[in-house]
Amino acid sequence: MSESSIQARIALVGNPNAGKTTLFNSLTGQNQKVGNYTGATVSRKSGTFLTPHGHQFELIDLPGAYSLQPNSPDEKITRDVLVGEQEGEAPPDLVLCVLDACHLERQLYLLLQIIDLGHPVVAALNKMDSAEGQGLRIDPTALSEDFGVPFVPICSATGRGITQLKHALRHPFPRPPGRLWKGPAELEEAIGKSTRASEEAGACHPVADGLMNVAKTGSETEKLIQKIRFEYIHRAIEAGLQRPDEAALELTDRIDAHALHPFRGWAIFASLMLAVFWSIFRFAEIPMGWVEGAFEWLSGTVSGAIGEGDFQSLIVDGVIAGVGGVLVFLPQIVLLFFFISLLESSGYMARAAYLMDGIMNKVGLSGKSFLPLLSGYACAIPGIMATRTIPNAKERLATILILPWTSCTARLPVYVLIIPLIFAGAFNQGLALFGIYALGTLTALIAAKILKPRLGQTEAPQFLLELPPYQKPQWGHVFRQVWERAFAFIKKAGTVILGLSIILWFLNTYPKSESEDPTVQQEQSFNGRIGQAMEPVVAPLGWDDRMGTAMMASFAAREVFRSSLAISYATDEEDGEALRDQLVASTRDNGAPLYTPLVGLSIIVFFIYALQCLPTTVVVRRETGSWKWALGQLTGMTLFAYLAALLVYQGGKLLGYS
Repeated sequence: MSESSIQARIALVGNPNAGKTTLFNSLTGQNQKVGNYTGATVSRKSGTFLTPHGHQFELIDLPGAYSLQPNSPDEKITRDVLVGEQEGEAPPDLVLCVLDACHLERQLYLLLQIIDLGHPVVAALNKMDSAEGQGLRIDPTALSEDFGVPFVPICSATGRGITQLKHALRHPFPRPPGRLWKGPAELEEAIGKSTRASEEAGACHPVADGLMNVAKTGSETEKLIQKIRFEYIHRAIEAGLQRPDEAALELTDRIDAHALHPFRGWAIFASLMLAVFWSIFRFAEIPMGWVEGAFEWLSGTVSGAIGEGDFQSLIVDGVIAGVGGVLVFLPQIVLLFFFISLLESSGYMARAAYLMDGIMNKVGLSGKSFLPLLSGYACAIPGIMATRTIPNAKERLATILILPWTSCTARLPVYVLIIPLIFAGAFNQGLALFGIYALGTLTALIAAKILKPRLGQTEAPQFLLELPPYQKPQWGHVFRQVWERAFAFIKKAGTVILGLSIILWFLNTYPKSESEDPTVQQEQSFNGRIGQAMEPVVAPLGWDDRMGTAMMASFAAREVFRSSLAISYATDEEDGEALRDQLVASTRDNGAPLYTPLVGLSIIVFFIYALQCLPTTVVVRRETGSWKWALGQLTGMTLFAYLAALLVYQGGKLLGYS
């Protein structure tokens, strides 16, 4: 479809986490373009779609915003686009406002602000299935009458109501209702004068300009306008929303008496996290065996079909071993994602954010930093991008700088390989994994405390959080979340990890040695030479040259650590037991065991603290706008990881441990 066939431009707006991106993908499908706004690091995503009436529209996915009084770069972009002040972006013809039906009263403030701008508006009541599960009863007709715009109930994740939403996007669009609320006579007079002045100055949206200029005249005026808007919303909500019955609210209150208790709350939180990490080791064993068996069968089949030689080695030892060695951990990663999604869907994760806010205040952060940090346990990159919702610039920067110390899933293959070398039994291994995550999180918070005065932040920002009622998990939502995150992991294994595994195979295969001894081949290969150069640096940590090579390779992607070790030790990467047996059997030149529990602990500590993810460094540079912060973070975390691992190994030796 050509650009000239587009009949109108629709801006998609909404609060963060209202389901806006899911709706955008549902409407536009594959017809999407991604770029950056002129002069900004914020990404611009647009796409086209057809309505049942045959109209073709361009849909622009604006960054999430709580208000049009901007407190973050994302909110400023959204405000500027809607009022026609964004360079290179024309004002939209219609605004499609996505509202989270579970938190409707809070979300309606943004809708009322958009109506004040004078745009035609359609409101999409998203997550209606979750709202109904919480006992909320919403009347779209009553809300439409009060706000003068269509309200369409949808569930963007399942596709419910999408056709009805497209029908509501009729062209030409309905006339905007105009400002719905009225203030005292003196306020109305000031708004009128300001609007007339904007008209004379040739403003694109004189009504919006006039109102915003009046709001800027002083904090008391702005507070008065906010108060009048909320009063209007409260009156509209009385007719359009019925809340859960008293029994449901009483149950939530009874649970929260324990879940939010200063002592019992933390005991519950710690017990839940410990149960999650124990389950990762206990219940993933069988499906991991299936994955191992599948890749062993594939390796044997391919080996039999392809004659011996470098090509067979490339496919079997490079491609299959490289990808299989990462995907073998998919069951554990799926379990981690499942439990996190389950806690989010049940309403408990909001309580965890409430508990963490008390601790974060002591280190200069707020509960708003908790959700980006929580995202970092899956992957640092979306976690860093999620900091855009933090209004305080210093808090946002501090969160970005400490976030990689929350252990992402890319570290999990390393932990799962090394922990059984130190601890026996699923309970002890789960406890060790819990301790690893706790240590990374605790260090991140201490680092925030140290950074706080250096960044010029004198006090923790305020944090307001709406605690939803407890509810039965929305299983469809849970499984979609797990699938999306698992697919992202599989995609990475099939692209980045595959490419790096092939490179590692090449470095370990060439140049060729005349000897048939694999040890000699390893020493003479490019990999071996890199390891020999690295050995003086890593020897104080208790590592050998092969460990140094694996560590260097893992800076591109941590998951490659296991692939590199398997190639260096010429063992089957999919078989974790075989690889661990090789590590245990390895000796130093004097015959002493190489991989002792102390060495394993040194490896784990290094991986807790090292920023071994170059894509993360690129994203940090983009989000902070400075290579100084990005490279400083990479260098600082690497040095800290080295010194921490050095302290663990050398300190342990002094205490008589091996």
